[in-house]
Amino acid sequence: MESCTVKDNHLQDVQYLTYGKRALVLCNKGLCCPPWVSVVGMDVASAGQWMGDDAFFTCRKNVLLAKSPTAQVGGISSVPSRRSVPEEEEALLQQQLEEEAEILWRDWEDLCIQLAVPELGSENGPLFEFRVMSYNILAQDLVEQSPDLYLHCQPDILDWSYRLPNLLQEIQHWDPDVLCLQEVQENHYWEQLEPTFRMMGFVCLYKRRTGKKTDGCAVCYKHSRFQLISASPVEYFRPGLDILNRDNVGLVLLLQPLLPEGVGQKATSPLCVANTHVLYNPRRGDIKLVQMALLLAEVDKVAKTVDGSYYPVILCGDLNAVPDSPLYKFIRNGQLSYHGMPAWKVSGQEDFSHQLHQWKLQTPLWHSSLGITDNCQYVSLCQTKKSDRQKYSRDFLLQFRFCDAACERPAHLILWKGVTDVKPDRPAHWPKHLTIVNDPDPERFFPRSPGVIRHGLNLTSAYSHFLPQRGRPEVTTMPMGLGTTVDYIFYSAEPIENGNERGRRLYRDGALKLLGRLSLLSEDVLWLANGLPNPFCSSDHLCLLASFGLEISSA
Repeated sequence: MESCTVKDNHLQDVQYLTYGKRALVLCNKGLCCPPWVSVVGMDVASAGQWMGDDAFFTCRKNVLLAKSPTAQVGGISSVPSRRSVPEEEEALLQQQLEEEAEILWRDWEDLCIQLAVPELGSENGPLFEFRVMSYNILAQDLVEQSPDLYLHCQPDILDWSYRLPNLLQEIQHWDPDVLCLQEVQENHYWEQLEPTFRMMGFVCLYKRRTGKKTDGCAVCYKHSRFQLISASPVEYFRPGLDILNRDNVGLVLLLQPLLPEGVGQKATSPLCVANTHVLYNPRRGDIKLVQMALLLAEVDKVAKTVDGSYYPVILCGDLNAVPDSPLYKFIRNGQLSYHGMPAWKVSGQEDFSHQLHQWKLQTPLWHSSLGITDNCQYVSLCQTKKSDRQKYSRDFLLQFRFCDAACERPAHLILWKGVTDVKPDRPAHWPKHLTIVNDPDPERFFPRSPGVIRHGLNLTSAYSHFLPQRGRPEVTTMPMGLGTTVDYIFYSAEPIENGNERGRRLYRDGALKLLGRLSLLSEDVLWLANGLPNPFCSSDHLCLLASFGLEISSA
């Protein structure tokens, strides 16, 4: 583990971002990751901000994180006196931090080398390379509403003033070009996160959850790498539909990659980026499926080209479903037979099979008034085989209640006393010759699949969900101390013809290629660091990071 000391002459051209009791120092020194940095004899009055007594800093790349400064927001002209830190105390703290950091070290997996993908050769031309991060950063309101979930944590590391610099440091270190965040508290977004991300070169879009919820989803992209074509917020709450009565949301963006100057007459296709946070409740898998169907319908609309194909898609988020669960298989395989499936089984988060009364999914999963087909497409955009057929309103059909045909008893109708032996009498006020009034708002007819939903986006996961070196599953979060994966980065790929392995559709990279990813950790490793959150990971989720390459073609 490399160690270094920051002297006075290292503090040139620094920027200070302070939040309450903690502070970030953004330094152009570009120190290597992850040395431990002791700050000795600093005089930073000329920089306009004093970092406080007994500051201890850790460093990742070019971000220094203050462990215990007392600085407040705003410049302070006078420099308070400093007292020296005992060398033994500092050495012990440094050793402890180094040991914990070693435990939580995450390797970068270069998949170009590992897989020796032939498509990446110079024969097919250059690639537009970019990084995508998905991160549930844990809204502070949710921490304070459910303190029992974090009894294993020291209270200090749950403070937002402690967590915010850690989260910003981690994001800046990995330097994503597209950042998809979940559980972003609205006031923190506008007051702290968005201004800071703007300084880092991001353009940010935010969608708060509906109702009284205070957090939501954000998608940020580097304005030097992408240009926004369109942005579509998605609300999963629909009044009058019981299956869509929750406040979760999503965001779908269409971005145009910006190629560097000097590449000549070259072009690359737009990129569709979707971000969402699906309902947690493990018992309500029916709601989760419909929420995902809504998001996929929006992606289908945004990513579809004029010829009916799709632009490359990247779908990120906390989906609250484990790998190989029915919800996961639906996204990855493009199809799910759900009729009669216990609702708790959809996400695979918990086993409620012992309960006597289990809610089972019925057909159809959602009402046609939602305007989405069983192929997860908006009705207005899909091609129906019988486009001339319509569904009529109740008021329109009631016009025929006492027409001539309705008042005549069919000749072959079985006579059943008290039921079929009575002929309806036309009311006196009912006109004998009815003038039919056309339905002002007929519904388009579209066929429904019996208990099956599908989509045609061909998505696969950037992660394998298993750590072969340790022989254990990957973990992205640890609810109640149990490690599991619920966070994902899915991306467009090409299905292999006749490629199917134990019910899993097989893919290969297409125009969008997976180049690398940041490795995840296993449950046992995270337990050595006292689970999540901990002093180094300031969320109850790990961030996901993947590197992609988008084919560049002649314009």
